[in-house]
Amino acid sequence: MQHDLEAGATRDFLDEVRRFLDAHADRRPEPAAFRWGDGDDRVAYFSADPPDVERAAVDRARAWQRTRYENGFGWITGPAEYGGRGLTAVHDMLYDAVEAEYDVPDTGTLSVVGLGMVGPTILAHGQQHLKDRWLPAMYRGDAIACQLFSEPGAGSDLAGVRTSAVRDGPDWVLNGQKVWTSVAHLSRIGLALTRTDPDAPKHRGITAFLVPMDAPGVEVRPLRQMTGGADFNEVFLTDVRVPDDHRLGEVDGGWTVALTTLMNERATVGNEGVGAVSAALAPDRLAALMRVTGHQDDGALRARLAELLVDLTATAQLNARAVRRLRAGVAPGPEMSVSKLMYAQNLTKAAHFVADVLGQRVIADTGEWGTFAWTELLLATPALRILGGTEEIMKNILAERVLGLPKEPGIDTRSPFRALRHSVVDQGGRS
Repeated sequence: MQHDLEAGATRDFLDEVRRFLDAHADRRPEPAAFRWGDGDDRVAYFSADPPDVERAAVDRARAWQRTRYENGFGWITGPAEYGGRGLTAVHDMLYDAVEAEYDVPDTGTLSVVGLGMVGPTILAHGQQHLKDRWLPAMYRGDAIACQLFSEPGAGSDLAGVRTSAVRDGPDWVLNGQKVWTSVAHLSRIGLALTRTDPDAPKHRGITAFLVPMDAPGVEVRPLRQMTGGADFNEVFLTDVRVPDDHRLGEVDGGWTVALTTLMNERATVGNEGVGAVSAALAPDRLAALMRVTGHQDDGALRARLAELLVDLTATAQLNARAVRRLRAGVAPGPEMSVSKLMYAQNLTKAAHFVADVLGQRVIADTGEWGTFAWTELLLATPALRILGGTEEIMKNILAERVLGLPKEPGIDTRSPFRALRHSVVDQGGRS
């Protein structure tokens, strides 16, 4: 009986989703069978659009997010008091699966960092007025948020942040530098980790704040990537005054806030099922590339292609298993870290395989369809092994929490932060 009730509720939800999408969007046409030379051949993970094109895409994304929100689909898992539906992550996935059938704007600029990481962190740790102001604005598409975590002197050691926050009456004064900050140039608020007690051990002297990105002293500089785009930024904080009521969590309790963000971050990386990259990794296209370049009889390359396709299939099955567990009410487990690792490794392996197939054509544009177009993905692969947690960090997590291996030696979690050795980085980012 209970199963029948749940199945009925799911059908009702899916019917509601379809009615909404049918009223506000057109269905995508059925994908045509792949033919070499047809369509756009660009294979890119990051954007390289000029500013005016990027702004237009962001405007479309915000408009579509507002339409979702006003119709009850802007924050399916969120609390009703902030415009959410209070439903489960399974409902969220069901909605995404149906929406993929429709021609709607890509809302990744809003959702990956802001709605996927910062929003849940504000909900869990924000003071009431921050929740009331920012959560509806974010999930309605009015405000974009960024994550001010990484620093040039801390590397993958998030607990090594040195950006300082010093109490001054009702405010805190922030000074420091953040780096690799996605969408900072579009954001109204940023979730910042700061050092508030350098005499405490590294994990215990951190405090989190919600920083208005238009506050005096906040400077955003784009970082030009090898791919030609500038998806990331460095952010300089110079005597930025942030009221104490913009603090998230307790003073010196920012590590707990950071863990909330990171738990949500793991769920945003590791899905190869979308976009031009996914289409380019389809077996028929890779096989066609082998034929066009005259490598269809190359036994070594054929073996590498087979290995790549097996890895892609295995990762897809791992993701499908995670979805099934989530639908059954099981909390996400270590498979998300495995999925993230496989995601980066699969794309890297694919880019290097294609580079070996193409040879010089991957670096010299001959105008031939489906060749030089792979260059952007090849140049993006180093970043894929860093974003969302470096490969080394992911492997440590799996070794310690899944295999039960001892922690990596040499990590000092007891000494005062100021007593630890640090690389020296000036305001220009040079060490």
